[in-house]
Amino acid sequence: MLRDIFGFDNVDAGGGWLIFGLPPAEMGVHPGDGPAQEVSFMCDDIVATMAELRAKGIQFSREPRDDGFGLTTMMQLAGVEVQLYEPRHPTAI
Repeated sequence: MLRDIFGFDNVDAGGGWLIFGLPPAEMGVHPGDGPAQEVSFMCDDIVATMAELRAKGIQFSREPRDDGFGLTTMMQLAGVEVQLYEPRHPTAI
């Protein structure tokens, strides 16, 4: 999926173990009491990105909504729900 749908550059380290080069990234660290962790993918245009990913077979659990910090949706990646969002906040990249 990371190679074929998202198009991340990769090398085969042997035996089918793929090592992926990731696009520019950020890590947001939010204050809180719980051990909650979440992986999110950012995009510049959530509607266009969803259309592109749907055409490649990605399923979304809902249409985008405004969560204040950005427009968000949830997508299914290999049985895991992952957030896709278009930020409305300053980014580091």
